[in-house]
Amino acid sequence: MGVLTTEPLGRVLDYKAPEGGCGDGDFVEVPLGPRRVLGVVWGKGRGDWDPSKVRPVGRVLDAAPMRAELRTFLTRAADYTLTPLPQMLRLATRAPGLGESPMSRRVYRLGGAVPNQLTEARHRVVEALRAFGGAPVTIGELTDEAGCGASVVKGLVKLGVVVEEDAPRDLPFALLDPAGAANLAGDQVAAGDALVAAVNAEEYSTTLLKGVTGSGKTEVYLEAVAECIRLGRQALVLLPEIALTAEFLKRVEARFGARPAEWHSGVTQTERRRVWRMVADGRAEFVVGARSALFLPFQRLGLVVVDEEHDTSYKQEEGVLYNARDMAVLRASVVGCPVVLASATPSLETWANVEAGKYGRLDLSARYGVAQMPTMGVIDMREANLPANSWISAKLAAEIAARTLRGEQSLIFLNRRGYAPVTLCRACGAQVGCDHCDARMVEHRFLKRLQCHQCGATKPVPEACPTCKVEGKMAAVGPGVERMAEEVQARFPDARVAVLSSDLFGSARELKAQIETIAAGGADIIIGTQIVAKGHNFPLLTLVGVIDADLGLQGSDLRAAERTFQLMRQVAGRAGRAEKRGAAWLQTHQPEHPVIRAILGGDEEAFWRAEAAERRAAGVPPYGRMAGIILSGPDVQQVFEFGAELARRDGPLRRIGAQVFGPAPAPISRVRGRHRVRLLVKAGKLVPLQAALAEWVAQLRLPANLRLAIDIDPQSFL
Repeated sequence: MGVLTTEPLGRVLDYKAPEGGCGDGDFVEVPLGPRRVLGVVWGKGRGDWDPSKVRPVGRVLDAAPMRAELRTFLTRAADYTLTPLPQMLRLATRAPGLGESPMSRRVYRLGGAVPNQLTEARHRVVEALRAFGGAPVTIGELTDEAGCGASVVKGLVKLGVVVEEDAPRDLPFALLDPAGAANLAGDQVAAGDALVAAVNAEEYSTTLLKGVTGSGKTEVYLEAVAECIRLGRQALVLLPEIALTAEFLKRVEARFGARPAEWHSGVTQTERRRVWRMVADGRAEFVVGARSALFLPFQRLGLVVVDEEHDTSYKQEEGVLYNARDMAVLRASVVGCPVVLASATPSLETWANVEAGKYGRLDLSARYGVAQMPTMGVIDMREANLPANSWISAKLAAEIAARTLRGEQSLIFLNRRGYAPVTLCRACGAQVGCDHCDARMVEHRFLKRLQCHQCGATKPVPEACPTCKVEGKMAAVGPGVERMAEEVQARFPDARVAVLSSDLFGSARELKAQIETIAAGGADIIIGTQIVAKGHNFPLLTLVGVIDADLGLQGSDLRAAERTFQLMRQVAGRAGRAEKRGAAWLQTHQPEHPVIRAILGGDEEAFWRAEAAERRAAGVPPYGRMAGIILSGPDVQQVFEFGAELARRDGPLRRIGAQVFGPAPAPISRVRGRHRVRLLVKAGKLVPLQAALAEWVAQLRLPANLRLAIDIDPQSFL
């Protein structure tokens, strides 16, 4: 029999069946050299080994067998992403103690009243238990979170502040009540009915649920979740950021009377094991999770929802390089269940699939309740004449001051994460293009040069603008959050300022707490990066000021215009979500740019049509195919030489009509002491790209200190 392990061996291994036998999909423990490792029975073995040398399976684990549909999904996902199958299996077995039998464990939770006088260490234990939200935790998890020894916890048990008890290892999740009141109105009703019908059909379909921010998309797809639970099937909702889940879970609890299962990086190892086992046993009806929840062992998957489907964090950029939105569609097609892609600003890929008739589309046209869409305005920075290292225009400063006086919140948004530094002319707004290909050039500060990340060409930063010839106005756009915070504190000394950037928080729990504080009115001015665009509801927020709307327009990334459009619409949607109408102001050096005009005019369809025409003409996704090859190693010359040799041997790619660009330094050219170099492959939409790529890279033997990763459908070009 063949067993697939999670070890990096790249193939299925032969083992003898244990006494009592085992079947396809069984989780087993097998000997591998001197160790025992986790594996899954993956059909028949090769059978061409000397039987006396084939070792037997150690034991069959006490876990529900992996269903054939999940094994098919993992195989097809591995083939698509060119990932070794053992790496794919690792994604589907990321829970501790899968082989342990159910038994009780010692857990701790807050008990009686907390005394005013506690030592620093004891105070940290109490705060840690509060942060876990009342969930019982093991001594190891508690001491890790609180940074103290077990004796501190035991001391609090003696005081009666903390309760120590035995609890069953894996309790089922509370049953959800699908008959709860659905508060739908207007075009939400028809959209809800359509999704309920899709769930009832019990077959594969994909539907785009599109609605402006605040239009109630969540309530609509929760109707489909309710129908799924009614039918005795399991539902999965993917969310892009863990910070979203606090508010979302409250909504679910209000609708269904209990919380769903959670799967994300903020969940304890104990809870992770429980979720995995309960999903496998069919005793978790509804899972809310980050992208890796897609690999959980569902028994009766009846619905997958990808909320904020356009979000770039659905693309895993390390380890296995996959896009959770695309993999959700693949998993649902294998299982035979509907997928809902929800977004106020869908990705061009999804829009193109709707236009081609592959996906259905449901529209929610109005904001839910009394809230209105914000008014939108543009501030022309070519006329602002700001001093160097100053970023807030007089117009935006006046708007912020007025809001602060009225006790309302303002958001200063920095379009920072994921974009290479763009150099533009502050006089005319032009950016420097590459002389050798169709990409824009980006600045490498330490080299004082501009570089093209498509073909690798470089040139110095010009003194005078190549377009308008004005000297001394070429500048890299955009400050960092720290620099912005200094300017805000100086200009508004009496305002309470909060900085919201995922870089500044050590844990998801800290970030969640900061968001709740802001929502409750704990700040006057919020400085935020892209994390603030992600579905948070700040009732007091009535003004959004975008400092650097240009950053991302015509960048080195083919999706730059699309992402800027989505981000500005999403960020503007944070303003005025309660009774008061909000306003959004965009500071830009290019007020006549088609993207800026489309944002202000609100004509999304015109934007998508223009963007689609441009991409079609260039033969790039979704009207062509792309793959990124990332090489890394400690010696920059060796990495470049290997990349150049790979580019020279492009015969397998030329045969399918594909082109190779590069090698060029990656925008983030050095990570943890390793130099990174990229090659980019462009091909036609219908060509067998994966097979050609596999043949191409197999021509050269990779030196031991070099790493090579293939990124199919790259989302970022870092």
